Amino acid sequence: MVLSEKQKVMVERVGISHEKAGMQPTSARIMGLLYVADKPELTFDEITECLQIAKSATSNALNLLLQGDHIEYITYLGDRKRYFRLKVSNWRGSFAKRIESMTNFNQILRQVLEVRTPQTPEFNSNLEELIDFLDYVNQELPGLLQKWESKKK
Repeated sequence: MVLSEKQKVMVERVGISHEKAGMQPTSARIMGLLYVADKPELTFDEITECLQIAKSATSNALNLLLQGDHIEYITYLGDRKRYFRLKVSNWRGSFAKRIESMTNFNQILRQVLEVRTPQTPEFNSNLEELIDFLDYVNQELPGLLQKWESKKK
């Protein structure tokens, strides 16, 4: 598989964006490749060859992406290869998980605030503000999704 120059640029752009969000560089480039590739599913060998990375780096990155629920793989009867693809069809489920994760983190922040010393009022106030904002986001995000879905219909 050969990428066009525009596709190569987009692999890098997507990769850098994912790196800035905390993803490992190789995993980020694989995400970029899976977004721009002409085929929606790529084999291990296609990923390795296209990105010109070592097999061990490919394997490690794919395992991280699988564990992070960013990608999935499928197989075909009679073909021993695994075909990796993005989990874009289930983005609503991923979005719901992120909201749940934020809610859980906000509960932890509340507990942190309870054990903080009153000797740091400015820090405590900033933490309270963050908790309040996360409450607001957690309350509003599901409604935004519903609003968007009703707009589409």
